[in-house]
Amino acid sequence: MKITKISETGQIILPPEMRKNYHLAIGTEIILTDTGKGILVQPKPPFPPTTLNEVAGCLRVHTSPKILEKIEAAISQGIREQWHD
Repeated sequence: MKITKISETGQIILPPEMRKNYHLAIGTEIILTDTGKGILVQPKPPFPPTTLNEVAGCLRVHTSPKILEKIEAAISQGIREQWHD
C-alpha cells in the first residue's frame, strides 16, 4: 500500500513504481470508478471493447485460397534462395 496526498488543485501523485508497473505515461487517460468503498483508478483501454462478431471478416482476402503444396513449395524456394552458397 502506498500513501499519497491530494494537491490544492485536486491532483494525485502516483508513485513512480506504480506508473512504471502499469505503463502510465504522461497524458495517459484514466477511468475513475466509485466502488462505494473507494475510488478505483484504471488506465483507459486504447481501443473500445469489441466482440468477435463485430470484427470477423474485416480482413477479407481478395485472392483465391492457396493450396498447401504451393505454400510449402514457395517456402522451400525462399529458403533455397536465401541460403544458396
